[in-house]
Formats: sequence, C-alpha cells, structure tokens
Amino acid sequence: MTELTTVASGLRFPEGPIAMPDGSIILVEIEAGRITRVAADGAKTTVAEPGGGPNGLAIGPDGLLYCCNNGGFAWRETNGFLTPHGQPHDYSGGRIERIDIATGAVETLYRDGDFGCTLRGPNDIVFDSHGGFWFTDHGKSRDRARDITGIFYARADGSHLAEVIFPSENPNGIGLSPDGTRLYAAETFTCRLMAFDIVAPGRVASAAGMPLYRPAGYKFFDSLGVEASGNICVATIGECGISVISPEGELVEFVATDDVFTTNICWGGADGMDAYITCSGSGRLVKTRWKRPGLVLAY
Repeated sequence: MTELTTVASGLRFPEGPIAMPDGSIILVEIEAGRITRVAADGAKTTVAEPGGGPNGLAIGPDGLLYCCNNGGFAWRETNGFLTPHGQPHDYSGGRIERIDIATGAVETLYRDGDFGCTLRGPNDIVFDSHGGFWFTDHGKSRDRARDITGIFYARADGSHLAEVIFPSENPNGIGLSPDGTRLYAAETFTCRLMAFDIVAPGRVASAAGMPLYRPAGYKFFDSLGVEASGNICVATIGECGISVISPEGELVEFVATDDVFTTNICWGGADGMDAYITCSGSGRLVKTRWKRPGLVLAY
C-alpha cells in the first residue's frame, strides 16, 4: 500500500478537497453539512455551514467557492466507520451554492426547477477556462427506486443552467482534459469512466459519450482528478484506492489506500506532486507524494 500521512482526522465524511495557495486544504464534511479548512499542521476551522449535503467544491473566477449540495444523506456508523445510506427523511433538495470563503456567507445559485432543470443530488464540479462549470447530479437512492440523472453546465453568474447529458448512470466524479476539449465523468454503479468531446462551452458532440474504462470485480467509481499529463485518477470504492487511467482508456496503475470509501484526490505543493486524498469512511484527509503532477485548475 502507498505510504500515507494523515493530515487531519475526525472529519465527518470528507470530500471535495481543494488545495489552497497557503498550503491549506478546503474540503466538505458531508455528514456535518459543513465546509472546513484544514491547515498544513492539521488544524481545522469552519469556513461555512450550508447544511444539507455539501459535496463537490471548486474555486470560481471570482475567487468564491462553488458547492454541489446533494441535499443530504441518511447515515450508518459502525465501529467509527461512516457510510452514506440513501435519501434522508429531512432531504433538503439539490442545489448549487456560492460561498464567500472570508465571511462564510452561503448563496443558493441554482436550485431544483431553475431553467426547467431537475436537481436531485449535485455531486462534483469543474470549471472550464471560459468561466462556466460542469457538474454531475448523482441523484438519490431509495429502498426500491433510484433517480435517473444527468450532467449539467452552468454559468457562474447564475444566468444559465442546462442539462447537457441525459441520461447518465448516477454520475459522480467529473473533470476536463488539460486542453479542455474532453469531459470525463465517472459513473458510480456501472463503474464506468465516460468521455465526451466538447465542441463549444457547455456543448458536447454526443450525449451518448464513449465508455473509456471499466475495471473487473465488485467496485464503484467516486470522484476524480486529472493529472497534468492527462491521466484520469478515479477514486475507487471496494478496491480501496485510486485508479489511474490513461486518456486512451488503459490502467496506468492502481494506488492503494486503507479506506474502502476513498472518495477524491487533489494536488498541491510547489511542484504539484503532493496528493491529498479523502478517506471518507474513517474521516481522514491523507497526503502522499504522487509520481506525476496534478493538472493546474482553471481557477
């Protein structure tokens, strides 16, 4: 297994890490409905408390945080290991929120029904170089039903929201190729990494996309990050780690962790090779040295 250093523990299902210029990591604690900054020494401070289920995070062109809020999960906890479990009785609705890092003020930018779109459980988000953002809607699962969902594109000023790709099988992680011409999305329950050719901001050549990679075995894909080289690093539940997949759809390597709910990755450090990984079930943010630098994000 990869050598992992615990940066912070005691987090309530951390996800959506962002490496900040000061060396800190801003992430969500989904179960707590909280956004937290973790300093390099592991100290934790609250950035905002949007409630519901804050999930994916990104910095926008205005320097504010953009948050995919899934509306909340029900939870199970056994021996200190936290697991999301379906739609809660107090589900508060899917939405996209804009958050001031300095003040913690939370603004709902898009909600269910805006522009005729259905938002059930927004999950992960990535900005393009045009100032717009793509995000996935993972939907909600109930005892005998699961939402049929899609992938969206929106403007950061609140003026445009469109469901570009529908249907998608409970999409989770999302990312862009280094040149911005290809969109990647990881489907959780099919455990497929999908690729879509971008023809204009917020438009793809075909909503059907192309299945790029699917591993064998009983596994599920979660969120993802992209390396500067173009490799796609997909958090893999069940096998416990990060699957590194080439743009051609080949497995480059598998980086093992010790948490079955390994959910996301981002990169920081002077050379972009400090990888920060959320080990959500055990409530930890861990750090390791990566073999290749992560892609510098648009903002």
